[in-house]
Amino acid sequence: MGRSGGVVIERETVQVDIGGVKVGGGEPVVVQSMTNTDTADPAATAAQIKALADAGSELVRITVNTREAAAAVPEVMERLDDSGCSVPVVGDFHYNGHILLAEYPAAAGRLAKYRINPGNVGTSRRDENFQAIVRIAMENGKAVRIGVNWGSLDQRLLTELMDANARSSTPKESGAVVRDAMVESAVRSAELAQETGLAENRIVLSAKVSGVRELVAVYEQLAPLTRYPLHLGLTEAGMGTKGIVATVAGLSPLLLKGIGDTIRVSLTPRPGGDRAEEVRVAQQILQSLELRSFEPQVTSCPGCGRTTSTFFQEMTEDIQGYIREQMPFWREAFPGVEEMKVAVMGCVVNGPGESKHANLGISLPGTFEEPKAPVYVDGQHLKTLKGDHIVDEFKTILDEYVARTYGSSVKAHEPAETAAG
Repeated sequence: MGRSGGVVIERETVQVDIGGVKVGGGEPVVVQSMTNTDTADPAATAAQIKALADAGSELVRITVNTREAAAAVPEVMERLDDSGCSVPVVGDFHYNGHILLAEYPAAAGRLAKYRINPGNVGTSRRDENFQAIVRIAMENGKAVRIGVNWGSLDQRLLTELMDANARSSTPKESGAVVRDAMVESAVRSAELAQETGLAENRIVLSAKVSGVRELVAVYEQLAPLTRYPLHLGLTEAGMGTKGIVATVAGLSPLLLKGIGDTIRVSLTPRPGGDRAEEVRVAQQILQSLELRSFEPQVTSCPGCGRTTSTFFQEMTEDIQGYIREQMPFWREAFPGVEEMKVAVMGCVVNGPGESKHANLGISLPGTFEEPKAPVYVDGQHLKTLKGDHIVDEFKTILDEYVARTYGSSVKAHEPAETAAG
């Protein structure tokens, strides 16, 4: 997935190269995701990684929690190589990462980045174990994400700050102390990594929680203290609408302030559901905030008593599906098409006005309106469509506009003509 349409963020960060994907340093915000397969099953894991990459995930994280999982990493990568999938794969380590990376050097060499949780990297010898992973990263030229999580926070540090707070003449409420501990854990761990020898441009930080207000507060506190790129996301967003709304509510205020260099939408999939939904939601967040463009956006009205026919709904769904089908070809042949805006409106009230604001728009007839549909191109009325073939005719206009505007030397995609016929 190309990263066109990115904007330079306000927060100055160093740039980290993760298997060829640039994070921070003014690069567009990167979308990532994580598999939920057993990594010890290389066929299933490679298949899901490829599906997530095909959906647009630019980094994919896998669980490496057992010797069997670590041993399977090279085969996972070989299967990806054979399928032509080059997405960087990140290893997620908890408790025993220092052991697995040392015992399975082939896995350490094939992973593009290691995720370390400073709250649970071992038990009584956390700093030593943390440094062991950092040294392996240095030997292999890999980046690390130091991922603090409020559900597995370093209890030594939290106790230290809670005790200091209790002695203070102006004690903070406990939630603020937890935030302080998360920020302190991230900053201290990054400093320890650099003291161990890891370069500044090999470090990404995160401080993830599951509450929206807490997410915003902890990143606003962390962001001014470092130049490391920041990974954003609720640690557990939830399922369906709840998970999507919570993620949008948490990430949007931060991204609009220039905080955040890579994001993940941690949705709980429905049983047998599509794991790639989290990728599409992440892309839509960035596109809605006008931080990146992934595919043309279709604006449509919600419907009302003036639009009792379902025709405008069916056409909107048809056009959205058609654009998604065409994007693999369009992306290669017509650079910039991702930024196109299309409007499919259901009646005369806002239809013409919204259509004029889009690159290409159509205002369909509402209830009791004349059976005609004016089409607008870049704000100007092009023609008025009538009859039973409005959808096919609009697709033809869409194809012609894409070819003319984004690649005048390239003809419209032939399958589009078949669909239009």
